[in-house]
Amino acid sequence: MLKNLGAYLALRFFGVVLLAGACCAQFPDPGAAPPQPALKPLIGEFGSGRGVIRIAERDGHLVVLDSQGNQLPRVEYPEVARIAPLRPIAELQREAAGARPPEEKGNFNKPDLVELRDLDPSIRYDIRYATARNFLGTPVYPEARAKMQRPAAEALVRASLKLKARGFGLLIHDAYRPWFVTKIFWDATPPEKHDFVADPSQGSRHNRGCAVDLTLYLLSSGKPADMTGAYDEMSERSYPTYPGGTSLQRWNRDVLRWAMESEGFEVYPFEWWHFDYKDWSKYPILNLTLDRLR
Repeated sequence: MLKNLGAYLALRFFGVVLLAGACCAQFPDPGAAPPQPALKPLIGEFGSGRGVIRIAERDGHLVVLDSQGNQLPRVEYPEVARIAPLRPIAELQREAAGARPPEEKGNFNKPDLVELRDLDPSIRYDIRYATARNFLGTPVYPEARAKMQRPAAEALVRASLKLKARGFGLLIHDAYRPWFVTKIFWDATPPEKHDFVADPSQGSRHNRGCAVDLTLYLLSSGKPADMTGAYDEMSERSYPTYPGGTSLQRWNRDVLRWAMESEGFEVYPFEWWHFDYKDWSKYPILNLTLDRLR
């Protein structure tokens, strides 16, 4: 008995267990850390039958398992969201160039579009529509510029100052947009995705110089802040109330919204990055190309 016990202890010491004459796998390390308390309520089986979802914890992270216990790959959103245009972009550009914006009646403020980074050098640009890194995969702007009506631009600078105190800067994706580009976007996008593009028959608040698409970047590193979805991604991850993603992603999104709304902007219900200035209705729809605005 003692001889057998000694053999067992010797084998156990070297990481194996002898059981019924068979050598089994290495004994699991008993020192694995318990999951974080916040993760515990999320671990388990949810649903029933074929629709059951299994959530487990591995190395401090939640993972999704299939019915055989295999870990399913993580779903990542793309850095640049894309769609398949309904028609060739060159054809849509020719049509839009020959079209005219809707006629409007009323007394509008005289446009006074100003360059955003001229007012605040910490404001950075990533103007996707001047490149192929956009949802259409082709440039629609002749150059990378971002202009807004002066009151909206000054409000944006005030929001930028508030964010600097918290370690963030503003990264601009788009601001004033000529009307003909709005028409290209609408005609290229499938109808079921029209919540994410403006109807040219109504004009866009971008066309009035009172809307801006933007995100945050970290002053410490210059890198964009992590958000719940990619810019121009046409999915629920783009909603400003989307409950998924990580705590940090949602917090970054909400910090941006807090700063913008505190200075008279309103977030668009389908896009966390899109904000309209409160006085947008006081300005007319414009159709001047960016290279004509100096």
